[in-house]
Amino acid sequence: MHTQSIYILGSVILVSLISLIGLISLSMDRKFLNRILLILVSISAGTLFGGAFLHLLPEAVEMAGGFTINISLYVLGGIVVFFILEKIIHFHHHHHAHNHKESLLHEPHPHHIGVMNLIGDGLHNFLDGLIIAGAYFVSIPVGIATTVAVIFHEIPQELADFGVLLYAGFSKGKAIVLNLISALVAVVGALIGIFFGASSQQFIAVILPFAAGGFLYIAGSNLIPELHKHCKLKESFIHLFALLLGIGITAGLLFVK
Repeated sequence: MHTQSIYILGSVILVSLISLIGLISLSMDRKFLNRILLILVSISAGTLFGGAFLHLLPEAVEMAGGFTINISLYVLGGIVVFFILEKIIHFHHHHHAHNHKESLLHEPHPHHIGVMNLIGDGLHNFLDGLIIAGAYFVSIPVGIATTVAVIFHEIPQELADFGVLLYAGFSKGKAIVLNLISALVAVVGALIGIFFGASSQQFIAVILPFAAGGFLYIAGSNLIPELHKHCKLKESFIHLFALLLGIGITAGLLFVK
């Protein structure tokens, strides 16, 4: 229990510190940053698919003593929850953008967009903390694989969130601090995960396929479509290689004992 808790808290703190990557983006050339981001998105998609199919789902099936309909329901639950979360974020973004289409000419700093982004990101980070905690209660390799998948997803996500906060009129310093606070909500999720994971096998049995559903939704609906927007032959090969690299990273963790 003690060792698991150290791994869990260490992992979520590491994931939370990814929010500081916005500082690095300030010194990067825009074209170079966009190119790097797409490679990171490809690796992220690979680690999310690999984490779901090579770690989370096999462990869920093993814990259940075989494939059950409950596993499918929990996977679908993960997909639905992440779908709803994304819908809420997009609704507020588009709703405010529509309502303030004219007024933005006179209001160059729409703070509400930044606030909604922080709330949505905070909820997402809370779920990440829960998921990482549940994964470590299965085994350290599964926990590491899940953390790696979350980290690779968080890098492009945090860069985007930092950009949204700057657009919303926050200063660079305030944007970094607020993004970090939102990211640290993952620690709250992890602490709740530690509490439930230590006392309930049912929590782990639910969180594994739920996390797999969330990973599949993020990779399939958010990341892969972004890669299809850039279809030059050279870019496509680079994206394919990066996708396979992401899968390879999670496959390599199968040999970690």
